[in-house]
Amino acid sequence: MNYTLSRRSFLQATYLAAASRLGYALAPSHSNFNIGITTNTRGGWEKDLIKSFRESAEVGYRAVETFYSYVLPYWDKPEEMKMILEEFKLRFVTVSNGGPMAMQFEDAALASRIVDEHLKLVRWIKGFGCDHLKINTGQRRPEGTTEADLKQMAKTMNELGKRISDEGLKFGVHAHLWTQLQDRKEIDRLMDLTDPSHVYLVLDTGHINMAGIDPVELTAAYASRIIEFHLKDCKPVDRGGHKGPTPQREGYADKGKRIFYELGKGGVDFPGILAILRKKHWKGWLTVELDSTDTTPRDSATQSKKYLNEVLGLTL
Repeated sequence: MNYTLSRRSFLQATYLAAASRLGYALAPSHSNFNIGITTNTRGGWEKDLIKSFRESAEVGYRAVETFYSYVLPYWDKPEEMKMILEEFKLRFVTVSNGGPMAMQFEDAALASRIVDEHLKLVRWIKGFGCDHLKINTGQRRPEGTTEADLKQMAKTMNELGKRISDEGLKFGVHAHLWTQLQDRKEIDRLMDLTDPSHVYLVLDTGHINMAGIDPVELTAAYASRIIEFHLKDCKPVDRGGHKGPTPQREGYADKGKRIFYELGKGGVDFPGILAILRKKHWKGWLTVELDSTDTTPRDSATQSKKYLNEVLGLTL
């Protein structure tokens, strides 16, 4: 497909981005929930960004989330990315941080670099009408996360969060297995140490559940600070929080060995989460995510869409 930019297409894409910034959400107007999907699913989408966008749109999704590394080819030519999104009638949920960016928020020596790199990403996604930046923390060290780590993480996040607020976006940190922000104690402490006006939470139902935390309870505890959910399911036996040892990263996404599933598997109480969000009049992003698939990414995306529509009563 040829994405050579025309002046007309550029103006159309710019208009769509401006409309998004002004709040013309692509989700139904009666809903507080904007719905999207991540597009790095292993098994067919992880090496083909255009295919992931096209198939997401064909299934019916209208917003996509990807990672920094995937947009690097378009970093100096964002107008081409705008044309691609326009071609498929898509918008960005956000673009997450990731390698080769510095993500070790616990390292004071990297604080200045972390702030600078993440602000550059914020200014890039701002041009696409994104309302928030979602970030992961660095790979978990064998000794885990210490109190000193959390204090330094909070210090850097407070500074970055304030700078992002000044740009007109929100800043959300994603608790994730195998990173420096993984368990409930770490989440609670980081939330205590950070400014609620500038540092928010991205709640991943799968990672939270498999870290031994009940995502329904965490939703109730932090609804006012959650700006986005990553929606993935787990096995029914893990409902309410995995009771066994923390899963190992090695092989967790292999076919037949997955720990995360399409929506509807039964390990996450999604109706319970939505009941809390509706009661609290929460507004934000519900982003379907699946790290890998046993079939195809398109099939998995379709399964999750069916659950959203038929069980949760949500329209894309």
